[in-house]
Amino acid sequence: MATHTPSYLLSRWIFLRLLGLTYLVAFASLGTQVVGLIGADGILPAAGYFDRLFDTFGTAAYGNYPSLLWLSSSDLSLRVLCGAGIVLSGLLAAGVAPAVVLPLLWVGYLSLTIGGQTFLAFQWDTLLLETGLLACFYAPSGWRPTLATETPPAPLARWLLWWLLFRLMFLSGITKLASGDPTWANLTALTYHYQTQPLPLWTGWYAHHLPVWAHQVSAAGMFVVELLLPWAIFAPPRNRRWRLGACAGLVLLQVGIGVTGNYGFFSVLSVVLCLTLVDDRGWRRMLPFLAAKYEGLEDRVREADRGWRGALVTTGAVVLFGLGGLTLGGEINRDLQRSGRPSLDLAWSEPILRLIQPLRSVNGYGLFRVMTRERPELVIEASADGVVWTEWDLPWKPGPPTQRPSLVAPHQPRLDWQLWFAALDPRGDSYWLSSLLARLLEGEPAVIALMRDRPFADGPPRYLRLALYDYRYTTWSERADSGAWWHRELIEYLTQPVSLADLR
Repeated sequence: MATHTPSYLLSRWIFLRLLGLTYLVAFASLGTQVVGLIGADGILPAAGYFDRLFDTFGTAAYGNYPSLLWLSSSDLSLRVLCGAGIVLSGLLAAGVAPAVVLPLLWVGYLSLTIGGQTFLAFQWDTLLLETGLLACFYAPSGWRPTLATETPPAPLARWLLWWLLFRLMFLSGITKLASGDPTWANLTALTYHYQTQPLPLWTGWYAHHLPVWAHQVSAAGMFVVELLLPWAIFAPPRNRRWRLGACAGLVLLQVGIGVTGNYGFFSVLSVVLCLTLVDDRGWRRMLPFLAAKYEGLEDRVREADRGWRGALVTTGAVVLFGLGGLTLGGEINRDLQRSGRPSLDLAWSEPILRLIQPLRSVNGYGLFRVMTRERPELVIEASADGVVWTEWDLPWKPGPPTQRPSLVAPHQPRLDWQLWFAALDPRGDSYWLSSLLARLLEGEPAVIALMRDRPFADGPPRYLRLALYDYRYTTWSERADSGAWWHRELIEYLTQPVSLADLR
């Protein structure tokens, strides 16, 4: 029986539209909070940041920190950039001029990640940038390409996306072992994970109370998915079912992550990357209504463009494959060095990686390579007189013990997230925590909008202080008695009561 070479026309069509929706979520989510985070009167104003960069590096700062926000980082500019990203994302999702729209989206999001400083330094921010850059090579040309007319995707461009997916998944597993963290080695890490993850979901409370053996089985299954299944990506065409099986396993892992915690658009973007493994025949079988409409795509497989665009794809693919290999080796090597294990001398690659680092588009990955075992939480307390204190909570991070951990993904409340990191090292994050307190004392509307309801209806508080608590999930009996999701104990007050005058 004759076999067809797998085609990826429909697969690419679906991928680009899903990527457009992911970009839409990212820009829209950021647009609701960007002024409070990095606006002129935000927590870390982008304008001041770029001024400091120029003072330090001179004109070299433009290349080291490439961003459209050098032109203007006013509140209006931030809103316009997010708004333009939303519009362009919609165009990509609608299939309009993807070869033109994708580079614009990449430039826009890169600009915001540079200006966003610590608030846009998450792995899924760089993953979106890398995926967006590689998609530029994968996209069809034309203003409104259709499946009936567009040239099939170049295999090299498709392999770039698969190479990224391999690195993302394999590094997520191997760095956990290379880090030397004993909880991953003995498969007990998940006994801590659901309780200590940055923004828990209520389902995580139930997952946390599973028996230890269930956590160990889950961790072992995770390692199988992250360390073994990615190799099936490289299966030859005749073994396409291996690739489809790997896709199913990888997607299932992301679903598990997404239903037990809030990770912004990370799980969504990871699933979108996984779905590039599904060829056109696979899509028609999963979505039968497509079968008749897009029958025979395999018969249309032909060589991709041989012109300048084909040469660009080939050259770019070779370079990006090599750079991706360097980040893969470098990420593993750094973890081996940190854990005191034998490692390779890869110092020769560091100048190359530093050269491309400003673009944030060829990256190493590996979430939770060292498992956090305790949950410190910062709690902001407000007072009008310095005697009576009221907690000033955030919408999504753990606060009052009775507050139910709620679903917020794919939106990412970046201040809530960043306060999780700050609680782990409050002294190291004091540079922006003091700015946060100052903006709240000033009553800055854009920053207050990032918080839950104001503690005082008649204006901002006169004093604030930071308390550090230790949180843990309640037991079954504790929750039955009190209805609380959390039990907490005060560790210390990190600050004395501070007024606006103290912070100026």
